[in-house]
Amino acid sequence: MNRRFARIVSSSLVVATTALSLPAPVSARVVGTEEALRADAPAGVLVDRGTLTALLEREDVRRQLEAYGVDASQARARVDALTDEEVQRIAGQVGTLPAGADTSILGVVFAIFIILLVTDILGLTRVFPFTRSIR
Repeated sequence: MNRRFARIVSSSLVVATTALSLPAPVSARVVGTEEALRADAPAGVLVDRGTLTALLEREDVRRQLEAYGVDASQARARVDALTDEEVQRIAGQVGTLPAGADTSILGVVFAIFIILLVTDILGLTRVFPFTRSIR
């Protein structure tokens, strides 16, 4: 039994080694400059630059830029002049920024409420009458 098992294992290893040593099929073609530049650029850069350009085309964004004293064509030229890393960083922030009004005050109030609630439950403070201390 041992000899038969060794023969099966060695035969399968010979087949696997032979299969791995065969050359892979290769193809060659002419690559254009634009395609080569696209291949060198990070995957999301082209999409992100398009996202920023589309954002600048929106009417509400254009009005807000004009309120700040920035011409839309100048903003578009500045987006075109950004490096790939800057485009990725800005495009990543566009998706995470709040969509409505400034909600940071509401977030701070909620955080303070949670902190006081936890300290009440732990028995460190006595702020809320509806909590019971675990002590």
